[in-house]
Amino acid sequence: MPTFIHPTAIVEDGAQLGVDCEIMARAIVTRHAVLGDRVVVHPGGVVGGDPQYLKFDRATPSFVRVGDGSVLRENVTLNRAIHAGQSTVVGARCFFMANSHAGHDCVLGDDVVLANNAMLAGHVSVGAFSFVGGGAGIHQFCRIGESCMVAGLARITRDLAPFTITAERDEVSGLNLVGLKRRGFPREAIRELKEAFRAVYFDLGNIRELAAAALVGGGYATEEARRFLAFFAEGKRGFARANRATGGEAHE
Repeated sequence: MPTFIHPTAIVEDGAQLGVDCEIMARAIVTRHAVLGDRVVVHPGGVVGGDPQYLKFDRATPSFVRVGDGSVLRENVTLNRAIHAGQSTVVGARCFFMANSHAGHDCVLGDDVVLANNAMLAGHVSVGAFSFVGGGAGIHQFCRIGESCMVAGLARITRDLAPFTITAERDEVSGLNLVGLKRRGFPREAIRELKEAFRAVYFDLGNIRELAAAALVGGGYATEEARRFLAFFAEGKRGFARANRATGGEAHE
C-alpha cells in the first residue's frame, strides 16, 4: 500500500516518508521530519516543528526521526533538535495519544506510549516499553528507564529507575510488575529485581552508592537486575525516591 496524504495535509519539500505512511487532514510534516514505514499522523499533528527554545536559529538543519509503525494521534507535536545535524528520536511502534508533546532532543525507545496531554520537555529520554500517563509532565534532561509506568498528572523532576511505577511528584511506589509480566520476564529476573529494589530504596545512604555496592557485591545473575542497578551510575538530576508510606515494593 503506498503512502497516502489526505487533502489539506501539508508535507513540506524535503520531508522523508517511508512506505505505507498515512498523513491525515490538517496534519503538518515539515522538511525536518524523517518518518519510517507505516507511520500514521492524525489531524492537527505537527512533526518537525521548531524547538521551543528562545535562542534557536531557525536556519539550523536539525530533525525529528519517527520509527516504523508509530502512531501520532490528534494534535501531537514533535519538535526538532536544537543543534545542527541532531535529531529528536521516537522509536518504533510508539503511540502518542491526543495532544501529547515531545520537546526538542528527546529520545524515546521502542513501544513507548504517551497518554493524552502528556508533556516531555527538552532532552528527556524514555526507555522502551514505558508508559506516561495523561497530563503528566516530565522536566527537561530527566531520564525515564525502560518499562516505567508514570501515573496521570504526575510531576517528574528526577530520573526514574527502570521497571518502576511513579506518581505524584517523583514518588516511586514500587515495581511495575504488570509491565514485567507482559514482557515475559522470567520469575528469577522479577525476584532479583525485587531484591535490587529493596537494596536501593530501603537501605539508608546515598542512593547512587547503594546501587553501586549492590551491583558489585549483590551477586545478581539476571541482566534485568543489573540494568536496574547500573541506571543509578549515570544522570545529573538525582533520583525519584520510594514512597515508604505505601510499602514501595511492587504493584500488580
